[in-house]
Amino acid sequence: MSELKEYPRRDSGRSSNSATNDKIKGLERDQLEAGISPLVADLPPDPDAHLSAGERATIDRRLLWKLDLALIPWLCVLYLLSFLDRTNIGNAKIVGLQQSLGSTGHPLSAGAYNAALSIFFVSYSLFEPLTNVLLKRLTPKLFIPIIMVLWGLIMTLMGFSYNWSGLMAARWFLGLAEAGLFPGVNYYLSCWYRRSEFGIRAAIFFSAAAVSGSFGGLLAAAIEKMVGLGGRPGWAWIFILEGILTVLFGLASFWAVQNFPDKATFLSEVDRARVIRRLKMDQQSSAEHEEFKMQYVTSALKDYKMWLGMMIYMGCDMPLYAFSLFLPTIISQMGYTATKAQLLTVPPYACAAVLTITVGYIADRTRQRGLCNIFVSLIGIAGFAILLGSEKPHIKYAGTFLGALGIYPCISNTISWVSNNIEGVYKRGVVLGFVIGWGNLNGIVSSNIYRTGPKFTAGHSTVMIYMIVCLLGGSIAMRTLLVRENKKRLTGQRDHWTRGMSHREAEKLGDKRPDFIYTL
Repeated sequence: MSELKEYPRRDSGRSSNSATNDKIKGLERDQLEAGISPLVADLPPDPDAHLSAGERATIDRRLLWKLDLALIPWLCVLYLLSFLDRTNIGNAKIVGLQQSLGSTGHPLSAGAYNAALSIFFVSYSLFEPLTNVLLKRLTPKLFIPIIMVLWGLIMTLMGFSYNWSGLMAARWFLGLAEAGLFPGVNYYLSCWYRRSEFGIRAAIFFSAAAVSGSFGGLLAAAIEKMVGLGGRPGWAWIFILEGILTVLFGLASFWAVQNFPDKATFLSEVDRARVIRRLKMDQQSSAEHEEFKMQYVTSALKDYKMWLGMMIYMGCDMPLYAFSLFLPTIISQMGYTATKAQLLTVPPYACAAVLTITVGYIADRTRQRGLCNIFVSLIGIAGFAILLGSEKPHIKYAGTFLGALGIYPCISNTISWVSNNIEGVYKRGVVLGFVIGWGNLNGIVSSNIYRTGPKFTAGHSTVMIYMIVCLLGGSIAMRTLLVRENKKRLTGQRDHWTRGMSHREAEKLGDKRPDFIYTL
């Protein structure tokens, strides 16, 4: 790959189109179409310049393997605990939560229970846009363990709720404490990997949510047998034990979570240079230090990709929470006992985890994240159509498989898609915070649409509308606009944006640089 030390200036008398056509000829054009810019300034010295292409490829594979082992497994465990702690209220509901926390002789009403679900998403969503700025300033090694310990303690205390007010307070603070993990980790991982490598890692990370659905059902089925121990009901022990587990992992995270690449202690100085170099060759500067300025927030708010990303993400995130919070209820309404209902939640999540990782791999290899969203969303729409149209329990259960398969892969794929197309340390963090925060705010909707069973007509219809209009429609719109913009950049119609600029000045434009080619 060629390395130009200065950004080509446009004042040489040549036409913009002519300069662009020269720039994208041959190998350079192939690189641009793959989303890799040959116009990279201030690269760290290449420690492997003296090696052959085969030797360099071997070193690169070893470096990726080292990063994967140090980052991915632990972060997956943390997100598994996070998702388990926010959705285990659905498991607690079918083993007596409403009966215990209601007034004398009267269980909690459906409205009161749904309010307890909804209040989590209010605090969770309001604070998510702020959390990536805090993550960058405090460093991941401090920020992630601190919020984990906090939400683990809150989860434990939720098991000692004696009335609806106590449950509401605990759910509010749980949302506040958990707000930083999902957007933070996705942003954090995007600062380590190339754009064509990020999708599979984000998918593996998010598949922990599907695994938590499986694990949560199995764990709840076992823990609920502790009813009466210490004078607490079985549902309370679900909260207490899972909360203590989170605190322990949070404390361990002070040693297990790594900082950003430029400060990572598990890498040698040479390996840190390799990581930063490979990111800059991929048009990314997010691994390096950058001072926060309000212009990054303004730039994010003016970017149509953020607003379309918010639309797409709400189209899969609201169905996700509806599915996670109410699948045990849906299954129990089909006539299964509490324990069997817990266990029957496991297979749909397991299948969803496999497809999530598969789609992440395919999207990385093809760089067609929009098409992946479109095709996968159709599976989910078909699943909820079955749930809506059938009266037979076993057919409805089959519909839950298709529903899970059509929701879970789109979550991580959408995050990867948005992240791939936003460049700049703080801008990317702000955009991801808004996209994920807005999507989670729609969890309020999912908390209030499954009221009347066992058919759940209003709930399934609302989920279908979200998936058709927001997920499917938004993905089609985003891909169409990105295809159009890439054509303009490849034919030189955006070159005037950097006319007369040095390479350093042009690099600060982030994804507004004419040579930044969007991932479709």
